[in-house]
Amino acid sequence: MSEGTVTERPPEPEDTVERPPEPDWPTMTAEELLTYREAENRFRASAHARVFLGDADPGATIEWQEVALPGRELPVRVYRPSPQREGGADLPLVLHVHGGGFVGTAVQCDWANSHVAAELPAVVVSVEHRLLAPGTPLAAAVDDGWDVLRHVVRHAAQWGVDPARTAVLGESCGALISALAAIRSREAGLRLKAQVLVNPAVDVSETMFDYASIAEYGYSPTRAEPQLRFFQQLAVPPGTDARALSPLYADSLSGLAPALVVVPTQDAVADHGRSYAERLKAAGTPVRLTEYPGARHAFLTLPGMESQAEAARTEILEFLRTALAI
Repeated sequence: MSEGTVTERPPEPEDTVERPPEPDWPTMTAEELLTYREAENRFRASAHARVFLGDADPGATIEWQEVALPGRELPVRVYRPSPQREGGADLPLVLHVHGGGFVGTAVQCDWANSHVAAELPAVVVSVEHRLLAPGTPLAAAVDDGWDVLRHVVRHAAQWGVDPARTAVLGESCGALISALAAIRSREAGLRLKAQVLVNPAVDVSETMFDYASIAEYGYSPTRAEPQLRFFQQLAVPPGTDARALSPLYADSLSGLAPALVVVPTQDAVADHGRSYAERLKAAGTPVRLTEYPGARHAFLTLPGMESQAEAARTEILEFLRTALAI
């Protein structure tokens, strides 16, 4: 491994961990953010949280690895099919990015990622990107997603993956990072087979809140708008070109990998996903928009609470299976 900054892994699972109370987002200090993040991520990685987050597929193996990137080492959570399901040949690669932005961990996505790995089968590499904080803007997390994707593709033989069968998958802020990775892939000549964007937040510019879904669901069923405003404050500090970090405002969306855009309807950023699907279609990029009525923002990571998580996971599997020619 090269020398550099090492991003700390989430804590190991514990049996009983209490979830911290929701902070007062408008008054959150940097110190309070770090305290809240540590407590919240400890909860998300706990055995207790599995009641909501779901159990991993027993047909997949899961382990942490370190990826040596320029100036830093980054943890990734790697999901592989069990040897009985692997089949011996190089497998497709699915690069995954979790949601949360300033909080969150790949562990919270074990349910969906392990099933993708076991049932496609594929190698799923989930990026434990740098989380947003004062001094760590969205651009850092975007670079982490792209740099890990390039690294794994360049070292495909070491990872046991077929670089010609690569897809990206993300939720929320992770979907934004995945969408930007798809755009960078086109510009770099890295041909992706698919992009799956679940409840994507694709606009962090001055128009981020100018959507009907924000007005309708900004404070119900959860207090999403204050949290989103805090996210935007961290993501694009003064002097940042926010549109350059907003896939919705990319100069061109043509020639991108076919997209599946998954939109839960009871979500403040539902119109982000709808608008992005419209722009992809207008640009000639193949896109399927699927809405899940009554589902909430993070529904894919909450199979223990959201009844439509199973259906969404099945759709994602079928879309990837077709796109990756499995």
